[in-house]
Amino acid sequence: MTRHTPDFLRQRSSNMSLRMAASLSVAQESTVVVAPAPSTERPMNKATKAMIIGDISVQSNMKLCADCCSLATGQFASLSRRVESEQCAVCQIREGKPEAFTRPFCKFLEDNPTIFHAVDYFKSKAKKLGYTELPPRDDWSGKLEAGGKYFVTRNGSSIIAFTVGKAYKPGNGVAMIAGHIDALTAKLKPVSNKPNKQGYVQLGVAPYAGGLNETWWDRDLSIGGRVIVRDGSGKTSSQLVKLGWPIAKIPTLAPHFGVGMLGSNNKETEAVPVIGLDNSDAYPSSASTPAEPLGLVGSFTSTQPPKLVKLISSELGISDYSQIVNWELELFDSQPATVFGMDKEFITAGRIDDKLCSWAAFEGLLAAEQGEDEGTIKMVALFDDEEIGSLLRQGAKGNFLPLTIERAVEALCGKSTTFGPGVIGRTYASSFLVSADVTHAVNPNFVGRYLDGHAPRLNVGIVICADSNGHMTTDPVSTAILTRVCELTGCTPQVFMIRNDSRSGGTVGPTLSSMMGVKAADAGMPQLSMHSVRATTGALDPGLGVKFFKGFLDNWEKVDREWSH
Repeated sequence: MTRHTPDFLRQRSSNMSLRMAASLSVAQESTVVVAPAPSTERPMNKATKAMIIGDISVQSNMKLCADCCSLATGQFASLSRRVESEQCAVCQIREGKPEAFTRPFCKFLEDNPTIFHAVDYFKSKAKKLGYTELPPRDDWSGKLEAGGKYFVTRNGSSIIAFTVGKAYKPGNGVAMIAGHIDALTAKLKPVSNKPNKQGYVQLGVAPYAGGLNETWWDRDLSIGGRVIVRDGSGKTSSQLVKLGWPIAKIPTLAPHFGVGMLGSNNKETEAVPVIGLDNSDAYPSSASTPAEPLGLVGSFTSTQPPKLVKLISSELGISDYSQIVNWELELFDSQPATVFGMDKEFITAGRIDDKLCSWAAFEGLLAAEQGEDEGTIKMVALFDDEEIGSLLRQGAKGNFLPLTIERAVEALCGKSTTFGPGVIGRTYASSFLVSADVTHAVNPNFVGRYLDGHAPRLNVGIVICADSNGHMTTDPVSTAILTRVCELTGCTPQVFMIRNDSRSGGTVGPTLSSMMGVKAADAGMPQLSMHSVRATTGALDPGLGVKFFKGFLDNWEKVDREWSH
């Protein structure tokens, strides 16, 4: 149990103040320069790796120390700003200082509003750092080797990335982190076109998990996702799209009407987004005419709002609307993620649950060490559909994670080891899973709703979560293991369990740990306003998450050796 004393709360992972960190972030946030792909002729140096991991935004006043300037390659080579190493943006990322990750996390949330954009982001970043994509339909035999880095995706909405230790032997364990990147939202219905109602163009949407709740009302909403396109040659592909401005709003009813919006409004009839105006029916003598459906009767585009079809087509550069055969679009809060507070010590944003832990875990994997004597597989698995029970094939209850592990182990066995239940059994027995999901930060207005000693605070550290009814996979053994990881990495653990008279949420942990039989624990970063369209976390919490998850991946093998099995 963590005791929150004044000295404890003043503890910081570095000597840079949040205000200084925020100022540095603002100075870096203009033009983003994409790092060059790793050279096949020479290893990537640590400075270039840090620039990619930290999504460094480059402008004329970028602060780099002399060492990082000398190591900068490609598009970074022109940087010549000399400062002390403790002020160097790249050194801060290399040293894992939490404040260095505040702005990159906010930028990630801004640029990747849907799950499909998030997976595409992770793929792109992994490729820049030398990870090889493994197509699921291919035979992986002979394509994996000790020291290699790989990733595989499913449905464009789940991704698993992993590195193989240079001293790996078949049967060695996997240090894995599993999280989810789906978020509460509202998805367009198969037929999203709705009749004109008093001059308003409205959009047919369905809530995903708890989307369309009262926090969504009167928000500036935009649209994004993936579009299924068939080109002139008959080739079908998926393309990502997002509109760069808000086009939808769910208007509330003023209290003057007596009923107003009380939170129990009918989501089908009283929480319908408005996306435009069409007053052509009010002026029958004018040249204005109602928008006609696009496409032939029975075609997909004929079932969607015509202006929306034109907007999406324009974004994708499509002139023939019949090429759009379907889409999977959703609404999202369009307000950018930002820091706030007197010392800019908070982050407020949409979709923090759970892009916070997922992003931090992936960053931790990318930053993890690859020592010559490391014998484990380090893995991060990010799933879709957790918010609705993980039931679909891209969710944690699908076979994506165990199948990926088994295929990887099979490919790594080669001719020297016979692959079978024995090797897989040893692998799982030597493995550990961190189920990473956001948890509840203590709310100062409702302190009585929390158990004493189980009230996580922002900007402190990872929270180990327990539940007596198995909604979390944590037990005393796994808690001791994660506490030891914190000791080795300088992280401060907190604990959380919900009161007996409240309802616990669930995570991917119980499903995955029981499916594979691996030791496991639930641990994540805290946030306020869970399941709101816009939540709050600490400005240091993304970086504290990176520090913990990297520490777990780098130290699991050592911690495991300390136990008597």
